[in-house]
Amino acid sequence: MKLYYSPGACSLGIHFLLEETGLPYEAVPVVIKQQENLTPAYAAINPKQKVPVLQRDDGSYLTEFGAICHWLSHGPAADLLAPGTLEAEVRTIEILDYIVGTIHMQGFSRILRPQKFSPSESDLDWVREQGRDIVTKGFSQLSRQLGAKPFLTGDRLGIADAAALYVLFWGIERLNMPVSESLDAYFARLSARPAAKTVFQAEGLPLRALRSA
Repeated sequence: MKLYYSPGACSLGIHFLLEETGLPYEAVPVVIKQQENLTPAYAAINPKQKVPVLQRDDGSYLTEFGAICHWLSHGPAADLLAPGTLEAEVRTIEILDYIVGTIHMQGFSRILRPQKFSPSESDLDWVREQGRDIVTKGFSQLSRQLGAKPFLTGDRLGIADAAALYVLFWGIERLNMPVSESLDAYFARLSARPAAKTVFQAEGLPLRALRSA
């Protein structure tokens, strides 16, 4: 398999998940800051011109965070990632969709790309504050979902945790946003996993958890 990712983007979660599975894969950087995702060569791979993209062993390309996670949990990594029951699966997707669709797309998109939500420069701070409010509420919801469990869906790592890793990285490490003690400890546990350390180092992302380890 081949993963197309941009350092520090949401593809970080898929990168982490692949490393956790132990499946053989090649990681190919597509640096969004350098607009490599807008090149004709990359558009031929993914006309949406975004990451992540997973090229499977049959040569086909799979896009969208949730779809890649779902395929991994039912495909070559099913023994590690399969939720088990239908109820567990839909609850996992429920959390995953909330992280990607609300915390990321509605919240962090406003914080990091406010110009997409208003053409007026005078509105951008207001847009960012809207985003921070969405993310703050989202993190509170994740904290409630986590409770006293080691992972969002129970006693073992799941695909929802891969999504939580990247939004918590953005919030805690990049933006220094306050989170609950339980959520901060949860992010520290995820970041301390060998797979996370490998991926953060591979993507060139400095992390407090890594510096203190």
